[in-house]
Amino acid sequence: MFTGLIQTLGAVTAVRPLENGRSVKIAAPLDWLSGLRVGDSVAVSGVCSTVVAIEEDRIAFDYLPETLAKTTVSELMPGARVNLEKSLSVGDKLGGHWVSGHVDGMGSVISQRLEGPFAVLTVRFDPAFGPFVISKGSVTIEGVSLTVVDVTADTLSVHLIPHTLGITTLQDLREGSRVNLEFDVMAKYLFRFFQLQNREEKDGR
Repeated sequence: MFTGLIQTLGAVTAVRPLENGRSVKIAAPLDWLSGLRVGDSVAVSGVCSTVVAIEEDRIAFDYLPETLAKTTVSELMPGARVNLEKSLSVGDKLGGHWVSGHVDGMGSVISQRLEGPFAVLTVRFDPAFGPFVISKGSVTIEGVSLTVVDVTADTLSVHLIPHTLGITTLQDLREGSRVNLEFDVMAKYLFRFFQLQNREEKDGR
């Protein structure tokens, strides 16, 4: 599990195809890498990833077709910046919200505009995920825990304070940029619970 509070930025240094996926190497600050081990989980721009190798200031991850099909990992190229967060440990503070790192799908940036000291980011998403999005609810964009401000059937907007823009890759987003989206896990569980309950009632159970 993660919180959606980005700890540092990394930079992609190498990408190579695998027989059934792709391998990605990312450079990260040495102090952040301290204590990290092969087998640990790291959220890479919101994608829960298993560390398969550590070489000095670089960490490597392998990705299978399912991840490549549903996330922006398929678009990563050398030089790209990524948001990084280590998984939670017992006793860690939960300052964002519960984030699984299991991306639901990709959204597309409609706009990012400045309004005074903050920015308004508007993203289009698959309307199938509409039941999981409410105003003042939580959403994860590129691994960043954010509060939904406005929502329609297939769009949502969030406000980004200067601090968030300064320490994450959200500052790099432009119209048409694709982003990893993870909707609130509690909303998904509740939706599924009531969906099954209604089905049982219709079946007369």
